[in-house]
Amino acid sequence: MDGSYTFERLENELDNGYQIYFDYVGNRYLLFKTTENCYTQKLISVHSKNPQPRMLMITHKRVEEIFPFMENIEYKVRD
Repeated sequence: MDGSYTFERLENELDNGYQIYFDYVGNRYLLFKTTENCYTQKLISVHSKNPQPRMLMITHKRVEEIFPFMENIEYKVRD
């Protein structure tokens, strides 16, 4: 990821109702804001040799921790 995409921008997009798709540790995820300081992270890709939880509730702090490792970030307006 280049330096032009900041955590503040990601945070603002989540606050404005965008859904964020990203790759993290070889898996594709969907992230969206559920409530204040609470986000839903859904597993999009499925690898039978690397089972991961299909859906997690994560905090703002966790989003900030994984942000530097997110790749191929895409977003769309929530349906």
